[in-house]
Amino acid sequence: MSAQTKQAARLRRRRRVRAKVRGSADRPRLSVFRSNRGVVAQLIDDDAGHTLAAVSWTESDLRELARTEQASRAGQLLAARAKEAGVQSCVFDRGGYRFHGRVKALADGAREAGLEF
Repeated sequence: MSAQTKQAARLRRRRRVRAKVRGSADRPRLSVFRSNRGVVAQLIDDDAGHTLAAVSWTESDLRELARTEQASRAGQLLAARAKEAGVQSCVFDRGGYRFHGRVKALADGAREAGLEF
């Protein structure tokens, strides 16, 4: 039986992923945060420490959608904002979450809109 809480286990997985994934100006890191109510994603240039583009479930056109559809639409919006910022490809940081459900829907939505991982 595990002595860690769910949050501590996720934080440990997140740190393990972040040790291997690094974003740059040419290829920023697409960071995903998933809560019970929605999803937040950012394109981050780790060299400069800046966020190039971001999307949140609290935006008006995402708020009323079902959660999986919301994540897919958020990925499409993020890809459109990335193109405006001049970003063609990125590295995916799943944030310690499993790559399925809403995290996968966000990634698929971003790929459909033209962002390359």
